[in-house]
Amino acid sequence: MRFHVGPDDLAASRFALGPAAELEHLLRRLDSPSRTPSGRAFSSSRWARRYDQVRDTLEARALRALRPHGWGPDFIAPPPTGGLARTPADDFAAIRATPLPVARDQIGRALTLRGRVVPDDVIRVLQRDDVLDWLADALERLWRLLIAPDWPQLLAILDRDMLYRADRLVRSGWAAALEDLHQQVRWTEGAVVISNRSDLEVHLDGRGLMFVPSVFLHRGLATYTEPPWQPAVVYVARGSAALWDPQPTTPPALARLLGQTRADLLLRLDTPASTTQLCTLTGHTLGAVGDHLRVLRESGLVTRSRAGRSVVYRRTAVGDALAAVGSD
Repeated sequence: MRFHVGPDDLAASRFALGPAAELEHLLRRLDSPSRTPSGRAFSSSRWARRYDQVRDTLEARALRALRPHGWGPDFIAPPPTGGLARTPADDFAAIRATPLPVARDQIGRALTLRGRVVPDDVIRVLQRDDVLDWLADALERLWRLLIAPDWPQLLAILDRDMLYRADRLVRSGWAAALEDLHQQVRWTEGAVVISNRSDLEVHLDGRGLMFVPSVFLHRGLATYTEPPWQPAVVYVARGSAALWDPQPTTPPALARLLGQTRADLLLRLDTPASTTQLCTLTGHTLGAVGDHLRVLRESGLVTRSRAGRSVVYRRTAVGDALAAVGSD
């Protein structure tokens, strides 16, 4: 798969959030439980326990019918567009605003690809004149049940990934920003190429390409290539493993040297982060994190710089060396 990138596309391409897409990836995992990066069964996760409350409802079954293997309707998980921050409410509004003929076409395609009998009550719901509002309401309720309780933590992981890649983009260009995004993705002269995909040629024509991090995408990549949606590539965010092992083990020697909290912050800064993100990840107050970062900065272990509206902290070479020694 090759996304042809022109000069205007480079300026229009960016990393952005896709809240509804995150919900869709979570629902796919909940309906096909797998193992987490730490090896634990996803079926025993807190999201699976929440989903058990609604797994057999008409809403869950109707959405499941729209989820054939290897494909899914774009309109129930719209990709981000432009440079504006995307909220869950934005996505649900976009779902409701989908032209009905477009939604009906994608619903029909999903049911055909599913290749099995769909219950009559599900068919009746999907044939309703107000199917877009019905599905948006169902997704909004599932969002509140499944994701909303953890959204601050999830958002911190996603924001941190985008901050990391934006930093690499500014410093070294698109090739560096995409270098470790996924082994199948590479930047070539004038194109973003995804290997092991169909030989599809997508001409961006000034629309740009959105790169959307996800914490629940199980493996591989997801792509948006069909009009009228914004072309996009969804990938697994750096730091997603923190969901399964949120408290990294701080080496005792490093904790004795720096103090437990400062040692923990130093280890977490293997990827640049803002004070707010570190507060969300650690549970410490803004004032406490700020005080500890000041000590680390005055000690030459971290440095800070401005990235947009945020002040971002990153380890210095000395900080990297100390963290590496402490982890041995």
